Amino acid sequence: MNRRELMQAVLLGSAAGSLAAQEARGMELWVHPARGDDRAAGTKAAPLKTLAEAARRVNQSDGPGPVTVYLSEGIYSIGETTLLRPERRRLSKDARLTIRAEILPDDPEWDTGRMPTLIHTMPLPEEWHGRRDPAGGAANGMLVETNHVTIRGLKFLGYPLVETPKLGQIRRLYAVSRLAEGLEDLEISQCIFLGDDHTNPMHVAAIVKGDGARVHHCVFRGSKITVVYWTGGSHGHSFTHNCCDAIYGSAVWTCGIRNDFDFRYNVVSGCNYVWTWQPASWARAVQQGQPVPDTIRTEEMISYRVSNCHFAGNRRLFGSGVGARQRYADLDPSWLKLEPTQITAEPVPVEKDQTRRNYLHPAEGSEAARIGAGLFLSRG
Repeated sequence: MNRRELMQAVLLGSAAGSLAAQEARGMELWVHPARGDDRAAGTKAAPLKTLAEAARRVNQSDGPGPVTVYLSEGIYSIGETTLLRPERRRLSKDARLTIRAEILPDDPEWDTGRMPTLIHTMPLPEEWHGRRDPAGGAANGMLVETNHVTIRGLKFLGYPLVETPKLGQIRRLYAVSRLAEGLEDLEISQCIFLGDDHTNPMHVAAIVKGDGARVHHCVFRGSKITVVYWTGGSHGHSFTHNCCDAIYGSAVWTCGIRNDFDFRYNVVSGCNYVWTWQPASWARAVQQGQPVPDTIRTEEMISYRVSNCHFAGNRRLFGSGVGARQRYADLDPSWLKLEPTQITAEPVPVEKDQTRRNYLHPAEGSEAARIGAGLFLSRG
């Protein structure tokens, strides 16, 4: 090899290495609700203002490598659905689309005031999930239409409306929605979902179709339902290390998903139902606007394992439900295999001091606090 050929080889190798490093680093966008500008470059020094604009830029991007959207602390008015649909981006399990807080709970500089706070202010559409909504309208906060997505470290507030202004109406917010059957690999972690049925109701924190929805280390308080796993026969789901307090519907809702569901290390306190279940055939009927069968077929009954959880002061353990209006009915709790799980009559004491890192978690020293549920991946 002569000198020229050697120099060309070195330059090509350097270019290839640079390209590989760029692909590994991927695309980054920064958002700041106070000093951002949606005409800006989207860098940390020149951030965007809205999550919606960040999503549009993600959707328009192409090429390989991960995508990370960083949200700085502050209050974000969500005036339109955040649609995540990067059709030309090659995402994978290791090269994900991540929407995350700049500072995460395990960072020593974190406190509860540093969480990006999303409050939903968009108009309420009359259609939901592709058809006119008979219950009065519903809104999606984030609508996920791609695989390999992580949502991490955010605080979601409900929708400041009256949920039932007229008899028969149930106007609803789904803070995170994934409504396509063929999708997989969604992770929601270290997030807080807060609602109040009188001032800012949150109908469902996350409603998910498809496979592989993993929800862990989150705090849910005051919503109607935490997570709905909505595809019968789907697999790879989990709900672990979560705190569910004062949920006035049910702390988890499963629609005939497979019994590989990983449900462990959760604290569920002061809720209406711990678990709502419905057969896959019921879920399909609701989604298609058809009448729901009156009975549960024996072949559709599924038993699930519950391990290392703490259930305290809940009205009921296990029941069935139908549609937005729930229509709850008790079911035999022996369908749940409790291995081991503590059940007590009194609700869990919750930390109310906002200056403490464990704000809205089980109070220190309580039996429930030993479970390790809540925002922190590290218990140190």
